[in-house]
Formats: sequence, C-alpha cells, structure tokens
Amino acid sequence: MIADELSLLKNIRLLYPERIAIAKIVTDEVGLGTNSGLAALCGEAFRSDQITESEISILYGEQVCKLVTGLKTISSLQVEKSSHHSENFIRLLLSLAKDIRVVLIRMAEVLHNMRMAGQLPKAFVKRLAGEAYYLYAPIAHRLGFYHIKTELEERAMQILFPAEYQQISGKLKETEQGRNKFIRTFIAPIENALKTNGFEFEIRGRAKSVHSIWKKMLKQGVGFEQVYDILATRVILKKIREDEKSDCWRVYSLVTNIYAPNPSRLRDWITTPKSSGYEALHTTVKGAEGKWVEIQIRTVRMDEKAERGEAAHWAYKEGRRMEETEEFLSRMRHKLENPVPAGTESEQPSWIDLRDSHIFIFTPQGDLIRLSHGSSVLDFAFQVHSDIGIHCTGAKVNGRTVPIKHILKNGDTVEIRTSKNQMPKLDWLKFIASPRARQKIKKILRDEELKEAETGKELLYRKLKNWKIQVNESSIDHAVKMLRFNSHMELYQAIALGTFDPADVKDAILNPIKTEVKPDQSDASQPVHLMDDSGDDVIFLDEGLASVTYTLANCCKPVFGDLVFGFVTISRGISVHRKNCPNAKDLQRRYDYRVVRVKWRDSATTNAFQTTVKIQGIDQVGMLNIISDVITNEMNINIRSAAIESDKGLFKGAIKVFVKDQKQLEKLLHRLAKINGVLKVTL
Repeated sequence: MIADELSLLKNIRLLYPERIAIAKIVTDEVGLGTNSGLAALCGEAFRSDQITESEISILYGEQVCKLVTGLKTISSLQVEKSSHHSENFIRLLLSLAKDIRVVLIRMAEVLHNMRMAGQLPKAFVKRLAGEAYYLYAPIAHRLGFYHIKTELEERAMQILFPAEYQQISGKLKETEQGRNKFIRTFIAPIENALKTNGFEFEIRGRAKSVHSIWKKMLKQGVGFEQVYDILATRVILKKIREDEKSDCWRVYSLVTNIYAPNPSRLRDWITTPKSSGYEALHTTVKGAEGKWVEIQIRTVRMDEKAERGEAAHWAYKEGRRMEETEEFLSRMRHKLENPVPAGTESEQPSWIDLRDSHIFIFTPQGDLIRLSHGSSVLDFAFQVHSDIGIHCTGAKVNGRTVPIKHILKNGDTVEIRTSKNQMPKLDWLKFIASPRARQKIKKILRDEELKEAETGKELLYRKLKNWKIQVNESSIDHAVKMLRFNSHMELYQAIALGTFDPADVKDAILNPIKTEVKPDQSDASQPVHLMDDSGDDVIFLDEGLASVTYTLANCCKPVFGDLVFGFVTISRGISVHRKNCPNAKDLQRRYDYRVVRVKWRDSATTNAFQTTVKIQGIDQVGMLNIISDVITNEMNINIRSAAIESDKGLFKGAIKVFVKDQKQLEKLLHRLAKINGVLKVTL
C-alpha cells in the first residue's frame, strides 16, 4: 500500500517516468487541468496494480479515481481490427468512457507512445499505429486538435504505409530548395500589401504534410506531380480589432488583388465555423509559373483554437464551477457524438449519430459487431451469418459458457458454438431482438411445417390409393371437419409425424355421418426430461417428469420396452416411434437433424427408498447429460424424476432418486460434487 501522495509520485517517477511526459501533453497540448493530469500520472500504476482505486480516491478524490478506472477500460480494448470498423470502434469507445476526458487522456498516451515508437517493440508499435491512425487521429480532427491529428497521421503513416511515406517525403526533399525560393517570392507582395494597410501579422509558408498530399493523390487518382496545391501559406493577424471577421475578409481582398483565386476552392469557416469550432478563411490562388497555393487567413485567437482545439481556447481549468465544467464536457462529447450534415464541411470524416441505443460486441478475431440493446447470443449469431444463427447452440462470452438466450453487454467478446443437428425452434422467437433474424426463424419454421404437411399428404394419398378409395378436395374437407382439425395442413402434419392414423381419415370419408372424433392424443401429456437441446444426449421417458410433452406415435404404437427414437415436432413436443416403424427411414432421411435419442426410464425399484438431491452449477452444453451419466451408469442408481432450471449461465435442479441406503446416498452426493462445473449439492 502506498502511504501518501509523495511516496506515490516517487514510485511513478521511478517505475513509470514516461507518465510525466504524458501528463504534460494532457495539460499543455490538450489543455486539460489538474485532475486529468493526475489521472494521466496514475494510469499505468493503476493498470499494473501498483495502486488501488481506494488509494487514488483518498489521495486525489473521486473524480481522478473515475478517470483512472475509465482509462484502464478503454486502453484494454482490442483494436487490431480498428481499420475495418473505425466508426464502430469510436462509438464503443465513447459508450465505455462516460467522461470525455478519459478519451482525451488516452489520446495523449497514444501520442506520447507514437513519439517514442523507435524505442518500443515492433509488434506493439504496429498495433499502436493502427490505434493512432484509425481511432485517435479522427477523434483529434473532430475536436479540433489539428496539430495532434496531423502528428498522429504522419507518425502512423511511416509505420503503416512506409513505402508511400518514403516516396512522397523523398519528392518533397528533392523539391525543397526550389519550393522555399518560390514561397519567399510568393509572400513578398502579400507582406507589402498588409504592412501598407496597417496590419500586424505573421506569414508562414510550408509544404502540406506527407499524409495530406498522399490523401489528395488517392482522392484525385493522380501522382505527386499532379497535386496542384502542395504549398500552403498561413496569414495570422496578431492584433484583434473590434471586428476580426471583417479584418480577415480585408486580407482576403488584398491577397486576391495580387493573385487570381480559384472560386471553387473558397472555404468560409468564419461565417459558419466547423463543428469542431475551427474558424478561418481558405482560398487557393495561382502564383508564378502557374503554381497553385492554398492561403489560410485567421487571427491569433483562431489559430490557437485551430491548433490546440476547443479545450485550449476555452482555457478549461477543472477548478471552475461544476456547471461550467459539465457544460464544457457536454459540448466536447456532443462534437464526437453528432454527425456533420452531408456537404456542410469539406474533407470531414463521415460520422454516425451515437445517440442511438446500440451495443458493440467483439468476435474472437477482434471484429466489431453492432447490435441493439437487449440483444442475445442468438442475435449476435444471426448478425455474423444466417447459417451460424440457424445452427447456434450457445456461446462463450468472455470465456464463460452461456445459453443462446443470454443477453449481451457492451464490449463482450463472443465465441458462438454450433451443431449441425441444431435447427430453429418456436421458443427462439421469445428472446430474439433482431427483426431480420426473427423473419429468418419464422421462414424456416414455416418451411418445416410445409415440408411436414407435404410428406403427410403424400403418405395419406398413397394409403387411400392402396385402399382403393377415390379422394378429392371436398372429401378431405369433410375429414378435416369430422376429425376436428383446423386445416388440411394440420391434418397432414399430424400424419407425417405419426401422431394421427390415416385409417381414421379413411373412416371419416367412408362414413360421412359418423360422430366427430378428436385426433388421437393418447399419452399426449406424458412429460419428458430433455437433457440437452443439441440432439446428442439421451432423453429419458418418465411419467413423473414435467418439462416437455411427448406423444406415442399412432403409426407404430410403441410400448414400454420397445427400442424407440424421438422426433422433435414443431409445436407438439416429441413424437416417439419404434425403431422399426414403417415411417422411421423416411423421417430420418428427410429430417435427420430433428431425430433424438430416447430411452424408457424404469421406475420399478426393489429394497430402495426415494430421496431428492438438490444441485446447482454452471450451465454448459452436456452438463445435464454428465450428471445423468454419473447417477445411472456410474452409480447404477435409478432416477425417478428431475426438474432443472437455467438462468444467466447457471442451473439449479431437484433430482428424485432411489438409493439402497444412507451410505450409497452419501457416496452419490460426494461424486456429484466432484463434477467439474457443479457448485453445490445438498438434500
């Protein structure tokens, strides 16, 4: 534990000397105040567990503590794929960082690390350059920190696009001497005109940055020699008069009296500043030898604001009144969260409104997927790909196994689990949030019902033909009414699934005055305990269980002791067939993914007593099958019934078993407790 502030600062100076430089960037270049500077100092010590939240809170207060914890959160993001999802990464960044100062402190960290790139491991530098280029350079641009934006772009380009950087910088070096001479000649008449008209000013002439030239080459599809406005000149008015806007326009008039302007290149960001607060007049004029030069006209106030962003201009100090602080921070966040209307600002990056209610989820490869709040694992699976959604059985979220209905949180990393035997179920519609995925599930369910109906229709018509019965639409209509089905489709489905006997249709057609009968639903309320929805585990048929219903198929009428298999229906539970059922081959060929293993549960016991074992643990695929295997196969104990519930990745249940004596019961409890993932076993 660090005893006091002095010992903390000594530790930081010794262990993390670079934090002092980062804190200086935060206060001097970004323009934030004391709290942000202290958060920058403590950032690495907190990430390395050299100092705790409580210590920071005691020494520097809650504000600094919140900034440091927020900094740790956003600096741990996977950013390897930020080049593909820049806008979504920025959205995620802002949703995680509740205080905009956290983003600015991280920007200062990245800037410092880029300045020290030559002393850092190459693998780290590559990742850092991507973070600088695709995340923090756009953020700096948006907030008006143009000097930081330009530096991040230049340094990152040297790492990410070294060949292009070397080519352009080489060309600039080759033409440097001639360019400097041209600039001196170009600005001389402008200086004379401004002095004559009583202006106090500074003129700076330079070539545009390598990155800026490269972007122009890409945008215009031309080579270095064809970029016509490589040169830029800035006129900065030192003495601010009553109407600084008017002074800028007077300078514009003087310049365009000397050099012919390109009217299409005039940018008036004095009358209407950029969303970042940037103010200046831009024009491009033709100098000697037909060379085009961009001229920026601004005052000292505008220049400071342009170079250092609104934080510097506003002279932000965190010792101000709370309402002033909140107003400033809110305005800064607003600039990041709100898009610039199309066509209102040239050369602005595209931004999407961040005020909508979305979350951002990582794939194991670092890609970022955007989902609505309240989305489940199943929503994520369908968003990745429809086939993955269709066969989804669950997922690992941040390394923890969860079911398909688990609700995701912002920044989760999700690895989807699939099975070729898995297909959409009706209850999926209860927890799916995505309209597109919902439509897909409904379509698959409808298609399955149509397939079943077509199979049942073929089977019925074949049977009726064998019985030499002439059939038409009206006779089937009559049978549907007599047998109290709602539609032809419902009748055909029942026949396909073996829950209704075609012979009853024959009777209805041949005996039109026969009393109406309901479809045979014998044993329809018999419950079954489904061990796992993957289709790979055994389902035990037991009269005492109460979860999923099953029916004994009329086509083969299985009885206790027969070798059987189960067929998962769309809406009527599981249909149980003999393995030698005449429909077995057709069902298994057409719908193999809906065939499940079932087994009769013999509840007859000798010299045994019944007791209930309560069990809790981590819900994961196959867990219930493991428990059942331990009880029945390893311990040779009969299960009378079981009731299992799952919620938020955990399960709890009550299993009724028959045991010989107390010793066997204690052995069972001990063995169940040793199962990996079981947390608690009691009576």
